[in-house]
Amino acid sequence: MSGPLHGLRVLDLSSVVVGPVCTGVLAEQGAEVIKLESPEGDLLRRLGGKGRTPGMAGKFLNFNRGKRSLCLDLKHPRAKAVLRRVAQRCDILVTNIRPDAQKRLGVDAAALAELAPRLIHCSITGFRTDGPYAGKPAYDTVIQGVSGIAGCFEASTGEPRYVPMLIADHVCGLIAAQQIGFALYRRERTGRGESLEIPMFENMAAFVLQEHLGAMSFRPALGIPGDQRVLSPEARPLRTADGFIALSANTDAQAHAFFRAIGRPELASDPRFATVAERTKHTKEYFAIRATALCGRTSAEWLAIFAEHDVPAMPYNTIESLLTDPHLRATNMVREEEHPTEGPTWAIGAPNILSGGMAPPLPPAPRLGADGRAVLAEAGLAAEEIEELARDGALNETGGTTA
Repeated sequence: MSGPLHGLRVLDLSSVVVGPVCTGVLAEQGAEVIKLESPEGDLLRRLGGKGRTPGMAGKFLNFNRGKRSLCLDLKHPRAKAVLRRVAQRCDILVTNIRPDAQKRLGVDAAALAELAPRLIHCSITGFRTDGPYAGKPAYDTVIQGVSGIAGCFEASTGEPRYVPMLIADHVCGLIAAQQIGFALYRRERTGRGESLEIPMFENMAAFVLQEHLGAMSFRPALGIPGDQRVLSPEARPLRTADGFIALSANTDAQAHAFFRAIGRPELASDPRFATVAERTKHTKEYFAIRATALCGRTSAEWLAIFAEHDVPAMPYNTIESLLTDPHLRATNMVREEEHPTEGPTWAIGAPNILSGGMAPPLPPAPRLGADGRAVLAEAGLAAEEIEELARDGALNETGGTTA
């Protein structure tokens, strides 16, 4: 079987998380992904935590499965021309390099459109290039702060905080893959490529406003912004006698079933809790009841009770316990794997299913520069030319980076 993107070639000029999330999705769907790296390697090779060998941090392994590594020193006068030759034979280019730097390297959308008119050029930026923030550097936490995500924590707890994962990078990487899919569909009809601009700020600000603008959607405003159910400090896993469970009871049927399950059926007729509208008005009181209702039984007991009452509830997982979650193991989402140079590792599988066919499981993430000679040969460079690039230092084949 092969994935829907089988036969497409992607040049990945991105690093750290947002771009690799995007190209990782494309690889999962069968595309060939060529990851261009500098001699220092993707920052995530070093920033991604502890590894067994330099340049192969665990986080890098997880974001770069199924990719081929080409290591060029773009400061070398010949390397830029080589890069453009590789780009010329690709279907998709993904980059989070700032626009000015793209132009200096000759890999901006306008320059490549002349060489490869069918190329889909996807530039992931911090901010749209037609606004006053254009060109400013951006990382996930910067975007979380400026887009209002950290402000949601302040509205909830009184203190601005970041989501403790790179949520803006993940979301915008997925959006970039989605938009590439749209552009590929249009290319099928027109035969022409196009340039895409995926701004992180605008995308995440849109999510925050869609979720929390609420009563301020109207002019004049009908009330304060914010979905109080989501912003409540008590919107958290519920404590049981031996841990926590994750529960949600939003509809009237679910809330009333929850009241029966905890032995408080009379709450279903309490005017404050009888309907969705009233529970929304009395979120604080409703969540206070939920917060203390489960302390008398174990998590396993409550999960059985809620299943019997058809109340949505699931076990609470930590990062460690996800690795042994029976559903994730059964669906092959997490499995043990032997990396050719790093030894035993956990492998994270593709979460989605397409009935028309799926790409085979992705191979492990590559060592730095591991595929350089093969990639350049496929781009039409002669063996003597490749050897000369390696000898001159334009092509790096060290296979590792400094710690």
